[in-house]
Amino acid sequence: MRIYFSNQGNLRYFGHFVQRLDFDNPKKLEIVTDERWVNVHPAHLALTAALANKVGKENSEIISNVPESARYLDRMGLYNFVKTPSPFGSYEHKDPSGRFIPITIIKNSSDQSHFITEMVPLLHLEENDASTIKYIIGELVRNVLEHAHVDSGAIVAAQYFKNTNRISLAICDAGIGLWKGLKIWHPRTDEDAIQLALTPGISGTTRKEGGTSENAGAGLFFIKSIAKTTRNNFAIYSGDAAYVLKKTRPDQKKPKLKANPFEDSCVRKTGLARFDGTLVAVDISLDTTVEFKQMLDMIGNVYETAIHERKERKYREPNFI
Repeated sequence: MRIYFSNQGNLRYFGHFVQRLDFDNPKKLEIVTDERWVNVHPAHLALTAALANKVGKENSEIISNVPESARYLDRMGLYNFVKTPSPFGSYEHKDPSGRFIPITIIKNSSDQSHFITEMVPLLHLEENDASTIKYIIGELVRNVLEHAHVDSGAIVAAQYFKNTNRISLAICDAGIGLWKGLKIWHPRTDEDAIQLALTPGISGTTRKEGGTSENAGAGLFFIKSIAKTTRNNFAIYSGDAAYVLKKTRPDQKKPKLKANPFEDSCVRKTGLARFDGTLVAVDISLDTTVEFKQMLDMIGNVYETAIHERKERKYREPNFI
């Protein structure tokens, strides 16, 4: 396998990143970087760490000459997952609290609780707003632990950008992927599985509309909707397909949430290197504007309406006995 880190690390370029992935040799991981300048998103780091964790540290290495700008790779902990020694030597490590969460493995509820605690200062929000985002992110991690069927757990990484008051977050696992996880809904392709996963009220545990009290099929829809409402990008990659939500420009009218993710302005990629797992990445602006405070009610209304409409269509279908 080979991964390339370029100087286009923004999430809007995620489609370019996954198109360059090469998984021909599944027992070895090679990481190549641009030799002048490297810019990566937590999504790149989480996927790379998940793959390195899968093949083993002794089979993972960085094979290019890493530029000085790539010190970020060391600070985020990537060298802990590969056999290549860090070229940056010793330097003062500043306290990451409120700035970033390095690549972290979550295997159990205790790890999950610690991660959520680390998220609090990173969010830079009032308690009520922070609690809601913490809950949604916690649900995404819990879904990995319960449904990905992978002993290696979830890989997470996050970064706060002070200049734009934005957080970038990624959650990745090397488990069974969305297609198998949603098999009770009979997705034909990995792209179909992504569409189902992002549709409100679709859960891999039941065919019941709206899921169950434990799994309501809301986590991915909510996190995508938060990205759209705050005019940011969202991406998901599983199997041979990827989906990237395009960022709504500031001069455009207020973003309208849609139950069908493919009706959003997005980039969809298929025929990619097959990743037997799931990667979810998101950027969220944290400005506490009225729009942000009203966002969760709006998302909840779209969620409830979508489930109600699907139930209505189901009841109207002819039942031949």
